[in-house]
Amino acid sequence: MQSVRELKIWQKSMDLVEACYKFSATLPVDERFGLVSQIRRAATSVPANIAEGFGRWNTREFGRFLAIACGSIRELETLVIIAQRLGFASAASAEQVLRGTDELARMLFRMRERLMNNIGASESAKRTLRANEPR
Repeated sequence: MQSVRELKIWQKSMDLVEACYKFSATLPVDERFGLVSQIRRAATSVPANIAEGFGRWNTREFGRFLAIACGSIRELETLVIIAQRLGFASAASAEQVLRGTDELARMLFRMRERLMNNIGASESAKRTLRANEPR
């Protein structure tokens, strides 16, 4: 894989950014420096962290950045629920964003789990090779 843009998880996170910008545009103007700003920052940090981790060329670091992206997803989810509970957004518009956060959280978890399993398998293989080396 040559580019982070080829990752489905990055593409989905970019779709979520667009949905969050549309969602936050419907919030009250006086929330521009409050919830609107926080929602947009949390949303944009997800693909940014996926991209940064991908660019590190280190599987363990990539996994760490995926975990950070997952934290941003949960932050975003909370902010959307706050906007809904305060009456700034309809349940339908919030639910649309929340479906995206749920899907992306699952994708992030699965990808990170696969990476960590691969790291564990390769470290186990290295230990086995070292144990079998002639002394």
